[in-house]
Amino acid sequence: MENHALKSWPDVAPKLVAVAAGRAPADTVLKGGAWVNVHTREVLENHDIAIAEGRFAYCGPDASHCIGPDTQVIDCAGQYMIPGLCDAHMHIESGMLTPAEFARAVAPHGTTSMFTDPHEIANVMGLEGVRLMHDEALLQPINIFTQMPSCAPSAPGLETTGFEITPDDVAEAMTWPGIIGLGEMMNFPGVVNADPKMLAEIAATQRAGKAVGGHYASPDLGPAFHAYAAGGPADDHEGTCEADAIARTRQGMRHMMRLGSAWYDVETQITAVTEKGLDPRNFILCTDDCHSGTLVNDGHMNRVVRHAIECGCDPLIALQMATINTATHFGLERELGSISPGRRADVILTSDLGTLPIHRVIARGVTVAIEGEMKVDCPHLDWPAHARDTVHMGRALSGADFEIAAPAGANHVTANVIGVVENQAPTKALKAELKVQDGLVPGDPEQDVCQIALVERHQATGGVVNAFVSGFGYTGQMAMASTVAHDSHHMIVVGTSHADMALAANRLQEVGGGVTIWKDGKELALVELPIAGLMSDAPATEVAAKADKMVQAMEACGCTLNNAYMQHSLLALVVIPELRISDLGLVDVRTFELTPLFDEGQDQ
Repeated sequence: MENHALKSWPDVAPKLVAVAAGRAPADTVLKGGAWVNVHTREVLENHDIAIAEGRFAYCGPDASHCIGPDTQVIDCAGQYMIPGLCDAHMHIESGMLTPAEFARAVAPHGTTSMFTDPHEIANVMGLEGVRLMHDEALLQPINIFTQMPSCAPSAPGLETTGFEITPDDVAEAMTWPGIIGLGEMMNFPGVVNADPKMLAEIAATQRAGKAVGGHYASPDLGPAFHAYAAGGPADDHEGTCEADAIARTRQGMRHMMRLGSAWYDVETQITAVTEKGLDPRNFILCTDDCHSGTLVNDGHMNRVVRHAIECGCDPLIALQMATINTATHFGLERELGSISPGRRADVILTSDLGTLPIHRVIARGVTVAIEGEMKVDCPHLDWPAHARDTVHMGRALSGADFEIAAPAGANHVTANVIGVVENQAPTKALKAELKVQDGLVPGDPEQDVCQIALVERHQATGGVVNAFVSGFGYTGQMAMASTVAHDSHHMIVVGTSHADMALAANRLQEVGGGVTIWKDGKELALVELPIAGLMSDAPATEVAAKADKMVQAMEACGCTLNNAYMQHSLLALVVIPELRISDLGLVDVRTFELTPLFDEGQDQ
């Protein structure tokens, strides 16, 4: 499948030259706008842009010589012409949407290029799932490039996934037309320790001349960090503070700063540019994870650029971080990321560079959205039936499956508890003194400790691993279950009631995956995600409406965290410190080892 409605530069170069010279008419001319040039960081008033064959042909003070009788002329007086925005690192599945519906949701916000890592579906469906995402991406009217997932499982030996990705899989994917590089190398201990499999994947990518995505989720900037940098990752997005940003760029990495639905890592890192004065061309903006509610209600990359500006970044520098910097990083500077001759004609018309209202979006020379309304179709792939049948628990669960037995003879225990951190991916490894009741250890609402369970859903083993989590603030009798559980995507159930936890888990098996919330034996909200238990092919507005009800239901159960759903979905992410849950038990990500639920030597 070729990029839809787009010819390569060699195929159209004669036409572009002819248009620029005035020997042939342009398809479209943007007349009299302020050209935002991200190569020179200038705003050039009263300029014209001529487009032909989906690419820019002429960018200069007067394109009158490019206008023929059939040329569409768009009056841009009073508007800025800026390059289409690029999301340098993101996961489509986090939007709960298929690539087609994600494209339909973000194009009106000015996103015309995305660099996506479908490692969520890779954990559920393996290489086939990646290929399905890749193929639907190539059908879209905007540019969706796919990174081949690198780590499934993300931490070998600490979790079991539906499928494993091998170096041979990576080498095969590098031959696909839409593959732009290797997805984030989450197994950073593997790279640090020169694991042959991880280095083989990186080598296959570099032999193909493509970028290796990074993921160094540790605050340790000592020898381990330097070993990771030596291992080949070309970028990283896991930094959370200014020191992280400085360290990565000094090592030759492009540093990606993310603003997702729950990740607010721009403000704490952009000071490396705004205050320390580091070269901004080595900094990139991205979202990483945005759910459908954020996309529909708040925006996408336009939201990130606005936020960077609010944090003190010069608007033109912020735009560079979301356009040309990204294109350069992926080796596409001659293809996109700027309004320049030969590049894909991806351009946004906006009336204000600070607040960035998106009036018109042109992708590959075609107007795809005007004032927030999509004007073209986003074609769907025909997903196979087995992609909608991926929740295999093996049996129906009961409340007894969620009981946690106390050590023999104990009347209280010291439990290791996963501590949720608002607006950040890392968790805390907490301790809690919990009482024993009738031989069982329940949670303690007064300490904000409730239960968490991981339900195996790939191999129908019937397995349930139980532990404790703090930070959600849940009260009363409730449960929340989700088959979105980065990265293994088993089922995560959090609750205060064993009976409700069983009801929630069984409900997701019934509907083929998604998110459900129960209170006092009744379902308050359900978001069906039938494709791989991760995505819906319904329109984003419909999914967002159900997601809004989900948020309201969480609040009705006592949760006041910002974007608590995203925190819920990351509780099994065994590559980000400090404490996580997997199908093999409780994982201490500081040491990459399994750790017991209870400390030894409990008082009897």
